[in-house]
Amino acid sequence: MTHDYKRNGTTTLFAALDMLEGRLIGQCMPRHRHQEFIKFLKQIDAETPAGLDLHLIVDNYATHKHPKVKAWLKRHKRFHLHFIPTSSSWLNLVERWFREITEKRIRRGAFRSVEQLVEAIRAYIQEHNGDPQPFVWTAKAEDILEKVRRAKAVLDKIASE
Repeated sequence: MTHDYKRNGTTTLFAALDMLEGRLIGQCMPRHRHQEFIKFLKQIDAETPAGLDLHLIVDNYATHKHPKVKAWLKRHKRFHLHFIPTSSSWLNLVERWFREITEKRIRRGAFRSVEQLVEAIRAYIQEHNGDPQPFVWTAKAEDILEKVRRAKAVLDKIASE
């Protein structure tokens, strides 16, 4: 941000990423409460084939665990929420997509209103879904686990000093 940066409002982007096709279902809303999350779940329900079980990986935000959300999920048996461990957003592929939209569209934009921001997000989602590509991991699991082992060794050494 520059010294003359002026924030003209914010929006909340709810997003669901189809891991197999790379397609995104997204919706901007003014707030991030259980009411908005249920509205987004209804959108997912409407935009996905009825016969599919849907496994959603979500963070531990209280909105996702609200009693009304739990009640909605009980009535919609094909939805299965899986909560990621705290501080492990790297597991969440949609986080990678959020980084891409931030770098490719939002950070480069100048939005004079929330409406302009929301329109830019919608346009980016539409463009993305025109040729969706699934995310493909290139790192080998063993390489990742080795990094974790090295980091743990460093932390163990620090703790023992």
